[in-house]
Amino acid sequence: MLSEANLRELLDFSANDPVLSVYLNTEPSEGNADAYRLRLRSMLKDVNLPQDVTAIERYFQHEYNWAGKGVAVFSCAPQGFFRAYSLALPVQNLVHVGQRPSVRPLADLFDNFGGYGVALIDKQGARMFFFHLGELREQDGVMGEEVRHVKHGGASTVTGQRGGMAGKTGHADELVDRNIKETVDFAVRFFEENHVRRILIGATDENAALFRSHLPKAWQSLVVGAFAMPMTASHTEVLAKALQIGREAESQREVQMINDLVTLAAKQGGAVVGLPETLDAVNNARVQRLVLAEGYSQSGYHCPGCGTLVAKAAPACPNCGAALAPALDVIDLAVSAVLRTGGDVEVIHKNPELEQKGKIGALLRY
Repeated sequence: MLSEANLRELLDFSANDPVLSVYLNTEPSEGNADAYRLRLRSMLKDVNLPQDVTAIERYFQHEYNWAGKGVAVFSCAPQGFFRAYSLALPVQNLVHVGQRPSVRPLADLFDNFGGYGVALIDKQGARMFFFHLGELREQDGVMGEEVRHVKHGGASTVTGQRGGMAGKTGHADELVDRNIKETVDFAVRFFEENHVRRILIGATDENAALFRSHLPKAWQSLVVGAFAMPMTASHTEVLAKALQIGREAESQREVQMINDLVTLAAKQGGAVVGLPETLDAVNNARVQRLVLAEGYSQSGYHCPGCGTLVAKAAPACPNCGAALAPALDVIDLAVSAVLRTGGDVEVIHKNPELEQKGKIGALLRY
């Protein structure tokens, strides 16, 4: 189970010795343990870090339970550093050797599948779910007073006779309003306690609109979609639907974000595009949100002293004057630098406009 604290530990770790990062897709529908071990061995055959390779192979041979759909492992044997995380979502196979753990695939997972709060709502109560990286982390529920409506047209017109006033539903409406308000209060506490980043509502159109209208504006802004789902649905059904709706909403949001990024960069109004400009913003801790195309990698140079990143060779570090060292993947180092300074990373899937602008850009703090 991977948490934000685990990610922070990986971001903070650095050493003079190389760090080996391995991501392995272990989705059960695509193979078995023996097949994945063979694939791992093939991935590691050219890695000249025998202690780390042995440690990772030993982990897969004796410790990994093959219950997840993916796994991330990080090893720096000279420093006694070894971390392994089973994941409920598949990952692309990857081997990376560098000065720090490669966290870009994890940043992608956090961006797309982290912090989902799902509220199943009806007029009487709600069930709350918190999903993180494809796993159910928390669930709870609240139940208000039962709502009973008087049938319209079937009541006596004489007060005091069976049915009361014809069509009178004021009491039921008051119950619904009170239940919804209690549900919203309960939901907000649930969202706050679990640090929810996006919200999905499972309800009829009427109930979803009612619930959303009572949410505080700060939480309304996190609602990314709604869908029809019975209160009796299993958490597996809820998760599948949430991921589907979440992906669709994320795709729409990415298109708008790239449009905004390119427009702002053209106006020099708080954004940059292209590798040299983006690395300059990273070096100056100006990046609020790093935006890059999925799979984009690029060799470059970094300063072992101050961490400055540059795209092309130079006589010395432009910041401190020290000698630069080659970096196999300067994009990976940029991702780590942005996350360490409190920025976000957005991995964009198949956007031609971003591809044309150099596959990378950034929205800036100032």
